[in-house]
Amino acid sequence: MTGKPSKIAASIILTASLATIRSPRAGSPAENHPTIQVIVSGDGRGDFRTIQQAIDHAPAEGDARLVIAIRPGIYRERIVVPQDRPRVTLLGFGKDPASVTITYNMSAVLAGGTFLSSTVDAEGSEFEASNLTIENSFGAGSQAVALMIHSDRAVLRHCRLIGWQDTLYAASGRAYFFDSYIEGAVDFIFGDARAVFDHCEIRSAGPGYITAQSRTSTDDDTGFVFDHCELTGQKTDKKTFLGRPWRAYSRVVFLHTMMGAQIDPAGWSEWHPGETNFLQTSYYAEYDSSGPGGSPSHRDSHGKILTAAEAAQFDPKVFLAFPDGWDPTNSGK
Repeated sequence: MTGKPSKIAASIILTASLATIRSPRAGSPAENHPTIQVIVSGDGRGDFRTIQQAIDHAPAEGDARLVIAIRPGIYRERIVVPQDRPRVTLLGFGKDPASVTITYNMSAVLAGGTFLSSTVDAEGSEFEASNLTIENSFGAGSQAVALMIHSDRAVLRHCRLIGWQDTLYAASGRAYFFDSYIEGAVDFIFGDARAVFDHCEIRSAGPGYITAQSRTSTDDDTGFVFDHCELTGQKTDKKTFLGRPWRAYSRVVFLHTMMGAQIDPAGWSEWHPGETNFLQTSYYAEYDSSGPGGSPSHRDSHGKILTAAEAAQFDPKVFLAFPDGWDPTNSGK
Protein backbone atom coordinates (compact mmCIF):
# COMPACT_ATOMS: atom_id res chain seq x y z
CA MET A 1 0.00 0.00 0.00
CA THR A 2 1.49 3.30 -1.04
CA GLY A 3 0.55 6.78 0.06
CA LYS A 4 -0.31 7.88 -3.48
CA PRO A 5 -3.91 8.09 -4.70
CA SER A 6 -4.90 5.10 -6.84
CA LYS A 7 -6.02 5.55 -10.42
CA ILE A 8 -9.50 4.22 -9.74
CA ALA A 9 -12.22 6.67 -10.55
CA ALA A 10 -11.93 8.84 -7.43
CA SER A 11 -12.06 12.05 -9.43
CA ILE A 12 -15.19 10.90 -11.25
CA ILE A 13 -17.24 9.58 -8.34
CA LEU A 14 -16.40 12.54 -6.13
CA THR A 15 -17.12 15.36 -8.55
CA ALA A 16 -20.75 15.89 -7.54
CA SER A 17 -20.09 15.28 -3.86
CA LEU A 18 -17.26 17.79 -3.67
CA ALA A 19 -19.57 20.52 -4.89
CA THR A 20 -21.94 19.84 -2.00
CA ILE A 21 -19.39 19.76 0.79
CA ARG A 22 -17.11 22.69 0.02
CA SER A 23 -17.92 25.71 2.15
CA PRO A 24 -17.28 29.19 0.79
CA ARG A 25 -13.99 30.78 1.78
CA ALA A 26 -13.56 34.29 2.98
CA GLY A 27 -12.08 36.77 0.57
CA SER A 28 -11.24 36.36 -3.08
CA PRO A 29 -11.79 33.31 -5.33
CA ALA A 30 -8.03 32.78 -5.24
CA GLU A 31 -8.45 31.44 -1.73
CA ASN A 32 -10.23 28.33 -3.03
CA HIS A 33 -7.86 25.45 -2.47
CA PRO A 34 -6.86 22.66 -4.87
CA THR A 35 -8.02 19.17 -3.93
CA ILE A 36 -6.26 15.88 -3.24
CA GLN A 37 -8.64 12.91 -3.32
CA VAL A 38 -8.07 9.47 -1.80
CA ILE A 39 -10.36 6.54 -1.06
CA VAL A 40 -10.64 4.53 2.15
CA SER A 41 -12.12 1.06 1.92
CA GLY A 42 -11.95 -1.56 4.65
CA ASP A 43 -11.74 -4.36 2.10
CA GLY A 44 -8.49 -3.04 0.61
CA ARG A 45 -9.98 -1.81 -2.68
CA GLY A 46 -9.07 1.80 -2.00
CA ASP A 47 -5.92 3.77 -1.31
CA PHE A 48 -6.05 3.03 2.43
CA ARG A 49 -7.80 0.54 4.69
CA THR A 50 -8.35 2.94 7.59
CA ILE A 51 -9.24 6.60 7.87
CA GLN A 52 -6.31 7.34 10.15
CA GLN A 53 -3.89 5.89 7.60
CA ALA A 54 -5.29 8.28 5.01
CA ILE A 55 -4.89 11.27 7.34
CA ASP A 56 -1.34 10.27 8.25
CA HIS A 57 -0.01 9.17 4.87
CA ALA A 58 -1.99 10.81 2.07
CA PRO A 59 0.04 13.36 0.10
CA ALA A 60 0.37 16.82 1.61
CA GLU A 61 0.58 19.44 -1.12
CA GLY A 62 0.79 23.10 -0.17
CA ASP A 63 -2.57 24.45 0.89
CA ALA A 64 -4.59 21.71 -0.84
CA ARG A 65 -7.70 20.20 0.73
CA LEU A 66 -7.45 16.47 1.42
CA VAL A 67 -10.78 14.80 0.60
CA ILE A 68 -11.02 11.31 2.06
CA ALA A 69 -13.88 9.43 0.38
CA ILE A 70 -14.95 6.60 2.69
CA ARG A 71 -16.70 3.58 1.24
CA PRO A 72 -19.70 2.10 3.11
CA GLY A 73 -18.86 0.10 6.19
CA ILE A 74 -18.22 0.25 9.93
CA TYR A 75 -14.83 1.70 10.81
CA ARG A 76 -13.87 0.83 14.38
CA GLU A 77 -11.06 3.27 15.00
CA ARG A 78 -10.11 6.39 16.88
CA ILE A 79 -9.18 9.25 14.60
CA VAL A 80 -7.06 12.35 15.15
CA VAL A 81 -6.83 15.15 12.57
CA PRO A 82 -3.76 17.00 13.91
CA GLN A 83 -3.20 20.74 13.89
CA ASP A 84 -0.59 20.43 11.17
CA ARG A 85 -3.11 18.74 8.83
CA PRO A 86 -5.62 21.52 8.00
CA ARG A 87 -8.36 21.30 5.36
CA VAL A 88 -9.29 17.63 5.79
CA THR A 89 -12.67 16.45 4.53
CA LEU A 90 -14.23 13.13 5.58
CA LEU A 91 -16.80 12.26 2.92
CA GLY A 92 -19.05 9.26 3.47
CA PHE A 93 -19.66 7.64 0.14
CA GLY A 94 -22.91 5.80 0.83
CA LYS A 95 -26.62 6.21 0.26
CA ASP A 96 -27.13 7.92 3.63
CA PRO A 97 -25.12 8.95 6.74
CA ALA A 98 -25.66 5.55 8.36
CA SER A 99 -23.85 3.79 5.51
CA VAL A 100 -20.47 4.96 6.79
CA THR A 101 -20.06 4.69 10.56
CA ILE A 102 -16.94 5.63 12.50
CA THR A 103 -17.32 4.11 15.94
CA TYR A 104 -15.35 3.41 19.08
CA ASN A 105 -16.20 2.37 22.63
CA MET A 106 -14.24 4.51 25.07
CA SER A 107 -15.20 6.18 28.35
CA ALA A 108 -13.52 9.00 30.22
CA VAL A 109 -12.72 6.58 33.03
CA LEU A 110 -10.91 4.14 30.77
CA ALA A 111 -9.23 6.86 28.71
CA GLY A 112 -8.00 8.87 31.69
CA GLY A 113 -10.22 11.90 31.06
CA THR A 114 -13.17 13.18 29.05
CA PHE A 115 -10.96 14.88 26.48
CA LEU A 116 -9.12 11.62 25.76
CA SER A 117 -12.28 9.61 25.08
CA SER A 118 -13.27 10.96 21.66
CA THR A 119 -13.85 8.77 18.63
CA VAL A 120 -12.85 11.63 16.29
CA ASP A 121 -10.64 14.53 17.36
CA ALA A 122 -10.56 17.34 14.77
CA GLU A 123 -7.69 19.74 15.51
CA GLY A 124 -6.68 21.02 12.06
CA SER A 125 -8.40 24.16 10.80
CA GLU A 126 -11.20 24.03 8.19
CA PHE A 127 -12.16 20.44 9.00
CA GLU A 128 -15.19 19.21 7.08
CA ALA A 129 -17.35 16.09 7.19
CA SER A 130 -20.39 15.00 5.23
CA ASN A 131 -22.76 12.05 4.93
CA LEU A 132 -21.41 9.86 7.74
CA THR A 133 -21.93 8.81 11.35
CA ILE A 134 -19.52 9.38 14.24
CA GLU A 135 -20.36 7.37 17.34
CA ASN A 136 -19.07 6.65 20.81
CA SER A 137 -20.86 3.43 21.71
CA PHE A 138 -19.96 3.37 25.42
CA GLY A 139 -23.45 4.39 26.56
CA ALA A 140 -24.56 5.59 29.98
CA GLY A 141 -22.31 5.74 33.02
CA SER A 142 -19.46 7.97 31.96
CA GLN A 143 -18.50 10.88 29.74
CA ALA A 144 -17.77 9.45 26.30
CA VAL A 145 -17.14 11.89 23.44
CA ALA A 146 -18.02 11.02 19.84
CA LEU A 147 -16.61 14.16 18.18
CA MET A 148 -14.21 16.73 19.61
CA ILE A 149 -13.60 19.88 17.55
CA HIS A 150 -10.87 22.46 18.06
CA SER A 151 -10.92 23.35 14.36
CA ASP A 152 -11.77 26.89 13.27
CA ARG A 153 -14.17 27.17 10.30
CA ALA A 154 -15.29 23.57 10.69
CA VAL A 155 -18.31 22.43 8.65
CA LEU A 156 -20.41 19.28 9.10
CA ARG A 157 -23.29 18.54 6.76
CA HIS A 158 -25.69 15.60 6.73
CA CYS A 159 -23.89 13.86 9.61
CA ARG A 160 -25.01 11.80 12.59
CA LEU A 161 -23.26 12.22 15.97
CA ILE A 162 -24.29 9.59 18.51
CA GLY A 163 -23.43 9.11 22.16
CA TRP A 164 -24.94 9.45 25.62
CA GLN A 165 -22.97 11.84 27.81
CA ASP A 166 -20.80 14.52 26.15
CA THR A 167 -21.49 13.38 22.57
CA LEU A 168 -20.17 16.56 20.90
CA TYR A 169 -17.36 18.59 22.43
CA ALA A 170 -17.42 21.82 20.43
CA ALA A 171 -14.30 22.99 22.20
CA SER A 172 -13.09 26.09 20.36
CA GLY A 173 -13.09 27.89 17.03
CA ARG A 174 -16.11 28.39 14.77
CA ALA A 175 -18.23 25.46 13.64
CA TYR A 176 -21.28 25.10 11.40
CA PHE A 177 -23.58 22.07 11.46
CA PHE A 178 -26.23 21.73 8.78
CA ASP A 179 -29.00 19.14 8.41
CA SER A 180 -27.36 16.87 10.97
CA TYR A 181 -28.57 14.56 13.75
CA ILE A 182 -27.06 14.78 17.23
CA GLU A 183 -28.10 12.31 19.92
CA GLY A 184 -27.32 12.05 23.61
CA ALA A 185 -28.72 12.63 27.08
CA VAL A 186 -26.41 14.43 29.51
CA ASP A 187 -24.61 17.65 28.49
CA PHE A 188 -24.35 16.14 25.04
CA ILE A 189 -23.45 19.36 23.22
CA PHE A 190 -20.80 21.11 25.30
CA GLY A 191 -17.73 23.32 25.06
CA ASP A 192 -16.75 26.91 24.26
CA ALA A 193 -16.84 27.09 20.46
CA ARG A 194 -18.81 29.61 18.45
CA ALA A 195 -21.14 27.06 16.89
CA VAL A 196 -24.31 27.19 14.79
CA PHE A 197 -26.70 24.27 14.36
CA ASP A 198 -28.83 24.93 11.28
CA HIS A 199 -31.88 22.75 10.52
CA CYS A 200 -30.58 19.95 12.75
CA GLU A 201 -32.44 17.29 14.73
CA ILE A 202 -31.25 17.27 18.35
CA ARG A 203 -32.51 14.07 19.95
CA SER A 204 -32.53 13.38 23.67
CA ALA A 205 -32.00 9.66 24.23
CA GLY A 206 -32.94 10.12 27.90
CA PRO A 207 -33.56 12.84 30.48
CA GLY A 208 -30.78 15.32 31.05
CA TYR A 209 -29.37 18.47 29.48
CA ILE A 210 -28.92 19.26 25.80
CA THR A 211 -26.20 21.88 26.22
CA ALA A 212 -23.40 22.70 28.65
CA GLN A 213 -21.77 25.74 27.09
CA SER A 214 -18.67 27.10 28.83
CA ARG A 215 -18.13 30.76 27.99
CA THR A 216 -15.99 32.33 30.75
CA SER A 217 -16.54 36.06 30.19
CA THR A 218 -19.09 38.45 28.74
CA ASP A 219 -16.28 39.70 26.49
CA ASP A 220 -16.02 36.31 24.76
CA ASP A 221 -17.85 35.98 21.43
CA THR A 222 -18.49 32.24 21.83
CA GLY A 223 -21.79 30.45 22.29
CA PHE A 224 -24.19 27.97 20.68
CA VAL A 225 -26.98 29.03 18.29
CA PHE A 226 -29.70 26.60 17.20
CA ASP A 227 -31.57 27.90 14.16
CA HIS A 228 -34.66 26.16 12.72
CA CYS A 229 -33.86 22.99 14.62
CA GLU A 230 -36.10 20.25 16.01
CA LEU A 231 -35.69 18.94 19.56
CA THR A 232 -36.98 15.38 19.75
CA GLY A 233 -37.10 12.65 22.38
CA GLN A 234 -39.44 10.55 24.46
CA LYS A 235 -41.58 12.23 27.10
CA THR A 236 -40.86 10.77 30.54
CA ASP A 237 -41.42 11.77 34.17
CA LYS A 238 -37.85 13.07 34.21
CA LYS A 239 -37.45 15.98 31.87
CA THR A 240 -34.81 17.27 29.51
CA PHE A 241 -33.48 20.82 29.91
CA LEU A 242 -32.31 23.07 27.11
CA GLY A 243 -29.08 23.56 28.97
CA ARG A 244 -27.14 24.16 32.12
CA PRO A 245 -24.09 26.44 32.45
CA TRP A 246 -20.81 24.57 32.58
CA ARG A 247 -19.13 27.93 33.24
CA ALA A 248 -20.44 31.17 34.71
CA TYR A 249 -21.08 33.01 31.42
CA SER A 250 -22.59 30.23 29.36
CA ARG A 251 -24.41 31.43 26.22
CA VAL A 252 -27.03 29.45 24.25
CA VAL A 253 -29.71 30.78 21.90
CA PHE A 254 -32.58 28.94 20.19
CA LEU A 255 -34.15 30.53 17.10
CA HIS A 256 -37.27 29.25 15.29
CA THR A 257 -36.92 25.84 16.98
CA MET A 258 -39.60 23.18 17.49
CA MET A 259 -39.34 21.73 20.98
CA GLY A 260 -40.92 18.41 21.89
CA ALA A 261 -42.81 17.51 25.05
CA GLN A 262 -39.64 16.13 26.64
CA ILE A 263 -38.41 19.68 27.31
CA ASP A 264 -38.91 20.81 30.89
CA PRO A 265 -41.12 23.92 31.03
CA ALA A 266 -38.40 25.77 32.98
CA GLY A 267 -36.05 25.27 30.04
CA TRP A 268 -32.83 26.05 31.88
CA SER A 269 -31.18 24.51 34.93
CA GLU A 270 -28.41 25.52 37.33
CA TRP A 271 -25.11 23.63 36.97
CA HIS A 272 -25.16 22.37 40.55
CA PRO A 273 -28.28 23.68 42.31
CA GLY A 274 -27.47 24.94 45.78
CA GLU A 275 -23.74 25.09 45.01
CA THR A 276 -23.37 27.36 41.96
CA ASN A 277 -25.16 30.49 40.77
CA PHE A 278 -24.11 30.46 37.12
CA LEU A 279 -27.63 31.09 35.84
CA GLN A 280 -27.44 34.66 37.13
CA THR A 281 -24.58 35.52 34.78
CA SER A 282 -25.33 33.23 31.82
CA TYR A 283 -27.08 34.31 28.62
CA TYR A 284 -29.91 31.94 27.74
CA ALA A 285 -32.41 33.09 25.15
CA GLU A 286 -35.08 32.03 22.64
CA TYR A 287 -36.93 33.51 19.73
CA ASP A 288 -40.00 32.03 18.05
CA SER A 289 -39.90 28.66 19.83
CA SER A 290 -42.75 26.28 18.99
CA GLY A 291 -44.07 22.86 19.92
CA PRO A 292 -45.24 21.48 23.28
CA GLY A 293 -41.89 22.29 24.91
CA GLY A 294 -41.63 25.75 23.41
CA SER A 295 -43.98 27.77 25.59
CA PRO A 296 -42.19 30.70 27.28
CA SER A 297 -44.75 31.13 30.06
CA HIS A 298 -43.05 28.76 32.52
CA ARG A 299 -39.42 29.42 31.66
CA ASP A 300 -36.83 29.99 34.36
CA SER A 301 -36.64 33.70 35.07
CA HIS A 302 -33.01 33.85 33.97
CA GLY A 303 -33.94 32.94 30.40
CA LYS A 304 -34.70 35.70 27.90
CA ILE A 305 -37.35 35.85 25.18
CA LEU A 306 -35.80 37.86 22.36
CA THR A 307 -37.36 40.44 20.09
CA ALA A 308 -36.81 40.13 16.36
CA ALA A 309 -34.19 42.88 16.52
CA GLU A 310 -32.35 41.14 19.36
CA ALA A 311 -32.47 37.79 17.57
CA ALA A 312 -30.89 39.28 14.44
CA GLN A 313 -27.44 39.39 16.06
CA PHE A 314 -27.53 35.59 16.28
CA ASP A 315 -28.37 35.00 12.62
CA PRO A 316 -25.76 32.42 11.48
CA LYS A 317 -24.34 34.79 8.85
CA VAL A 318 -23.73 37.41 11.52
CA PHE A 319 -22.69 35.15 14.37
CA LEU A 320 -20.00 33.28 12.43
CA ALA A 321 -18.64 36.14 10.31
CA PHE A 322 -16.07 37.73 12.61
CA PRO A 323 -13.18 38.28 12.00
CA ASP A 324 -12.83 37.25 8.35
CA GLY A 325 -16.33 37.40 6.87
CA TRP A 326 -16.77 33.60 6.92
CA ASP A 327 -20.21 32.49 5.70
CA PRO A 328 -20.73 28.72 5.29
CA THR A 329 -24.51 28.97 5.09
CA ASN A 330 -25.11 29.34 1.35
CA SER A 331 -23.02 26.51 -0.08
CA GLY A 332 -23.54 22.79 -0.20
CA LYS A 333 -26.99 22.54 1.33
